[in-house]
Amino acid sequence: MKSFIYLCISMIIFSLVLSGCGTGENKQESEEKSEDKKIQVYATIFPLKDFTEKIGGKHVEVKSVYPANVDAHSYEPTLKELKSMADADMFIYNGAGFEGFSDKVSEMLKSEDVTVVKATEGMDLGHENEAAHSEEEHGHEEEAHSEEQHHDHGDTDPHVWIDPVLSIELAHTIKDALVKEDPAHKETYEENYKKVEAELKKVDQEFAKIVNESKQKHVLVSHAAYGYWEERYGIKQIAIAGLSPTQEPSQKQLKEIIEQSKKHDVKYILFEQNVSSTVADIIQTEIGAKPLSLHNLESVTKEDINNKEDYFSIMRKNIQAIKTALSGK
Repeated sequence: MKSFIYLCISMIIFSLVLSGCGTGENKQESEEKSEDKKIQVYATIFPLKDFTEKIGGKHVEVKSVYPANVDAHSYEPTLKELKSMADADMFIYNGAGFEGFSDKVSEMLKSEDVTVVKATEGMDLGHENEAAHSEEEHGHEEEAHSEEQHHDHGDTDPHVWIDPVLSIELAHTIKDALVKEDPAHKETYEENYKKVEAELKKVDQEFAKIVNESKQKHVLVSHAAYGYWEERYGIKQIAIAGLSPTQEPSQKQLKEIIEQSKKHDVKYILFEQNVSSTVADIIQTEIGAKPLSLHNLESVTKEDINNKEDYFSIMRKNIQAIKTALSGK
């Protein structure tokens, strides 16, 4: 709750500072586009940053809103970061309720002549995360949560980027935004988008092959971020936390998670790169599961950055982790 209040205060100050110095007018006058000027972009989750860099190529400079290894569900930008976003040309965010700060910030950025791109705009997000409701998969019935869990996503699963097919739609939206912002390089953006699209289709085929060849379909995960894998590939996630990692299970639900994991002979527990949970540690000990690393792609680690990982390399590591988890060995 404190972080939410802090964000509101920061945005009020942010608005007063900008209105006082006439940032929008000065920006429009001083930033005449030239042939070699790069489009300055801020993006939230890592896939959006990665797709923008791949599609935009040398014509864009993309910065991440999220620092390395941050929990993207609860992060709030500082006043300094808000000012930097206001100085950019474009702000790209996922939407669907994922970024708690995005709706308020995006309205402010629009007033500063920043092009705001909601990557999930127009997408069919009717999918409900079964792990959040199903008695069979974990008993996460709808419960009242504390006020400080203001980042909860409700029934809509915003984790669309983990599905490579839906990621094609995200990439297409980014491509269209770049073309509109910089029509002079439309051909380049179109060509680069086609490369991204082709690679995403390969990842989809690789993922489907792994799951289709496995008899086991159940995986035990840190939080319910993988409902789109259920829908696309038939994987059944047993999720310890809800759509947000803050939605930890009750004692009754904890018991059901353990029972379901034993029932389906789950041998591994999949820990995420930016989510830590004592509850997950308890379950691991209780069922004797081996740990595996699964990357939710919300944000990257310093190690990811040093290794120059991208969406495709991380997803292929995820596919191998799922292959191991489903092997039961």
